[in-house]
Amino acid sequence: MLFGFRLKKKYILLLTLILISCVKEQDVTDYPIEIKSFSFLSELNPSLTQDVNLTFNGVDTFSAEINELCDIKQLVASYNVVGGLVQVDSVEQTSGISNNDFNKPVTYNVANTTNSTTKNFYIEISYFTGLPRILINTGNAPIVSKEDYVAGFVSVKGGLEFEDLEVQEMKIKGRGNSTWGHPKKPYQLKFSDKTEMLTIAEDKKWLFLAEYSDKSLIRNKIALYMGAMSRLDYTPKGEFAEVFLNNEYNGTYLITQKVEVKSNRLDLPDNGYLVEIDWETRVESEDVIFKPTIYTQISSGNVFNIKEPALDYNTAEFDLIKDHINNFEAALFGANFKDTLTGYQAYIDLPSFVDWYLVQEITKNVDARSFSSIYFNYIPGRKIKMGPLWDFDLSFGNVDYSEAVRYPEGFWIKGNPWYKRLFEDPAFESAVKERFFYFYNNTSVILDKIDENAKQLKRAQGKNYERWPTLGTYVWPNPVYFNTYEEELSHLKDWVTKRMEWLHGEFN
Repeated sequence: MLFGFRLKKKYILLLTLILISCVKEQDVTDYPIEIKSFSFLSELNPSLTQDVNLTFNGVDTFSAEINELCDIKQLVASYNVVGGLVQVDSVEQTSGISNNDFNKPVTYNVANTTNSTTKNFYIEISYFTGLPRILINTGNAPIVSKEDYVAGFVSVKGGLEFEDLEVQEMKIKGRGNSTWGHPKKPYQLKFSDKTEMLTIAEDKKWLFLAEYSDKSLIRNKIALYMGAMSRLDYTPKGEFAEVFLNNEYNGTYLITQKVEVKSNRLDLPDNGYLVEIDWETRVESEDVIFKPTIYTQISSGNVFNIKEPALDYNTAEFDLIKDHINNFEAALFGANFKDTLTGYQAYIDLPSFVDWYLVQEITKNVDARSFSSIYFNYIPGRKIKMGPLWDFDLSFGNVDYSEAVRYPEGFWIKGNPWYKRLFEDPAFESAVKERFFYFYNNTSVILDKIDENAKQLKRAQGKNYERWPTLGTYVWPNPVYFNTYEEELSHLKDWVTKRMEWLHGEFN
């Protein structure tokens, strides 16, 4: 009898567990939470030219690309929901009636009122090309000068990746040298107060690089990435954006920091100097320049421009930096230049000179040999450091007026007067060769970064070349040009690969 009672008790317990399991399974089956479809219908959204049906990722996110220049602040959504109550930010929603701002991802909370369970679904709209949009309004005043600012307003629609910037007062003017002569103009924008742009640390001045002659649109971005890989103290940061001038689309730009001495850019003490080697014909009247005794004898036409801090001629500060550079050159080009105590090594920070050289040589940057945008900095009592890096639109073989830089083979920066002399020291050459393998071993990383940027520009480049139809045509100073953006990228990657292999053979 006792055995039978125990068996019956086990049977009842097993049956109870089965019934509980069935109830739980029934709860899940009978009370599901699901958004079956999500759309924006043109009949409910006048700014849409056609219906937009979002794609579900199978988990919790609906996404779509909207290429039309429509107002996505007040889009009315249509959806098929299983579950019951739908809310956005605790506000109840009605399909086909409620509108929301889809400039940022919107969370739809679906609640099953029967058993109080909820689930979040995320709506992500990639607007226009997916890049952030910068809207500049000058009241239709043209931007025709590199000297005179035009006043106006600017706002940023950050899209999925960046923060918005509400309307701000600003001033804008042209910038650049050869790039200013292109139809798609580069600009410098200035806020009255320090302002963050595209998650880049706040400051007043921001540069808009048009990349008109670089049909990949990414040479500057890749070179700056290599600078970030290096041992240089500071490399400017940049992000792609779509720029609209007075409500007209003006193309894809690279928005970058300006090379300046600031605590969140090139951080130098009050007595630190930022100097640029430039052409004498390109300096401005307010610039403070001098001609070293040796460099300009080798590279005629260059001057040293003291960019910061502002100072006057024939002051103690002016004489200090001028005398120090002349003393450095005297040591570099002197008979005992290899001496570690009295030669060039007493004057320069070797890691910065090596890394600056390698980034410039790998990219074969035409301007870095002796032309312009050659920056270095000096703090009295310390050694001269090369950098920051700047100006790479005519790099990676994108130049036709010099056979030396058109092809991936051959040295170029070695012709720079300082580096030509430095390579006469086996110790410096050895340091360069050893450090080169750091960049060489990261070739695949650099190529992946090209692909990553190209993916980011997948839709942007199409819009840009609708606005500026230069594919398949010559733009100064293209040595080669192709009919498609994909061919431009393939050429760039092939050039980088061949360049690395050629340098590997030389340095090995």
